Amino acid sequence: MDSFPRYIGETPETVLHRVFGFASFRGLQEEAVRTVMNDEDALVLMPTGGGKSLCYQVPALCREGVGLIISPLIALMEDQVAGLRQLGVRAAALHSEMEYQDQLTVQEDLTCDQLDLLYISPERLLTPYSLNLLKRCRLSLIAIDEAHCVSAWGHDFRPEYRELAHLKQRFPHVPRIALTATADPRTRRDILTALDMPDAHIFMGSFHRENLFLQAQPKIAEMQQVLTALSRHMGQGAAIIYCGSRKKTELMARQLREKGYTAFAFHAGMSPADKRAVLLRFRSGEPMVIAATIAFGMGIDRPDVRTVIHLEMPTSPEGYYQQIGRAGRDGEASHTLLLYSGEGVARARYWLDESQAPESEKKAMQGRLESMISLTETTGCRTQAVLACFGESLNEPCGHCDNCLNPPSTFDATEAAQKVLSTIYRTGERFGIVQLIAVLKGKMTEAVERHALQHLSVFGIGKDKSDIWWRMVIRQLIARGAIGMVGEHGGFGLRRDAARPILRGDVAVQLREDNSLHALKNVTSRPNLAEELSEEEHRLFLALKMWRREEAYQQEIPPYLIFRDITLREIIRAHPMDKPALGEVKGVGQSKVDRYGDAVLAILNA
Repeated sequence: MDSFPRYIGETPETVLHRVFGFASFRGLQEEAVRTVMNDEDALVLMPTGGGKSLCYQVPALCREGVGLIISPLIALMEDQVAGLRQLGVRAAALHSEMEYQDQLTVQEDLTCDQLDLLYISPERLLTPYSLNLLKRCRLSLIAIDEAHCVSAWGHDFRPEYRELAHLKQRFPHVPRIALTATADPRTRRDILTALDMPDAHIFMGSFHRENLFLQAQPKIAEMQQVLTALSRHMGQGAAIIYCGSRKKTELMARQLREKGYTAFAFHAGMSPADKRAVLLRFRSGEPMVIAATIAFGMGIDRPDVRTVIHLEMPTSPEGYYQQIGRAGRDGEASHTLLLYSGEGVARARYWLDESQAPESEKKAMQGRLESMISLTETTGCRTQAVLACFGESLNEPCGHCDNCLNPPSTFDATEAAQKVLSTIYRTGERFGIVQLIAVLKGKMTEAVERHALQHLSVFGIGKDKSDIWWRMVIRQLIARGAIGMVGEHGGFGLRRDAARPILRGDVAVQLREDNSLHALKNVTSRPNLAEELSEEEHRLFLALKMWRREEAYQQEIPPYLIFRDITLREIIRAHPMDKPALGEVKGVGQSKVDRYGDAVLAILNA
């Protein structure tokens, strides 16, 4: 590591330009960096792709000692270390999947002052051996990445993160910086309390991602809806489909392969070797679809994920926003689709009601679940609804969600709601949607005959409407809380407080018309940057990508760690004639000029 340069004593602005290739900080980055440079604690909340990492990487390089970064996932550590080493930074990681000899090498570099940044998991950090080892080193700062994991109210709670509060006593003079992309007000308060950071400066950037198209649809024809969403970015980058079970990931991946897609399943039940193989393919940059449980995603830094699809409704806006935030990290237009069902909503409420969690915790979970349900059925701007969950107000509709592009219409559904609620009551509050619709439509099914439901006064009172129409009404009544699941076998009953006023006619019911399978116009609110290149520039772009792929293959790293697509386009537009000019291109630091300058210039001037 002796060949790596040192930056101690340089200003943050100098390090930002020389190492990372940026002329100036963005948004709240500069204030966060200054806070750490002044030996003060900070909590940084920025959306995925907002540049959180620079808030600790820059001051770690400016201050004496090694920056300690606590990270929850090995994949995240490996990507960060590989990316930093591309920039000429002396970075390393300590985790359980490393060879013993490699661990010894890192520990020796640490004690010999040969590291600028060390990434480590909370479990590894909190061992007596690691703590004693770090006591013998000078720490420039302590960064807690993915800090929402510290909160019991967060969506990725990790109990070991709670132990990080002891770092203040062990390293009292080392500034700490906690960072996360998603945390509602309650989670933010819990992070500061759990980490014992009462005086931390809070830096909260806007969570609004203008390049993300948000869409939610009731699940009607699942495979057709998935294929329609995937087709919008066919052959561009990657897609992630979040499934509710391991079995579903394998089924979806198999069905997509049969449709001609390069698709893989990913879930916690796979062997470590199989999971690693999928991750390597995903990080290679080839177009593909990953059908995964929520075990996949955190720490994945691939910038060109164009589509994120949920086949089940997440239980909180935090989890939803964290997962869709994996799309469009490069700033280009990307599409998110949430598919949900009335049964899924009712099931989520039922299992929460049956939970043995403390009442205060259940109340918080119910609040988040209801926020998520409201988000799916809102008739207003969907982006405004998401941001409101994080305490942020967007003054005007976003213009890049489904409701903004195709405003939904509503209709008076009071009589239809009364028919549904009466049917549930008359049939004994024990049947699922299929049988309820059969009664409404007057269908003589086997179940109807077995239970003699054809003799009820409600039999056939809704025969003038389609099955899909009645499913829409039932789903929205579930969302409004008038209908709930009874028992674990999928039967529905009345939730009296909300259902009784509707049955009595005391309240009017307005429901939204379903446009779920209608074609959306102008789905991407902005053109992909690739479309802005001329024919000659596009030829250069493909040549640079081919060179980058070969270079990444030789180094066994993801191509985007060498240069991201957006940086390649900046290089093409600037068309530098020599290395000093290349070094002035945004995103090209001095280390990359030294390492790749000759190759890049040769392609540009061929």
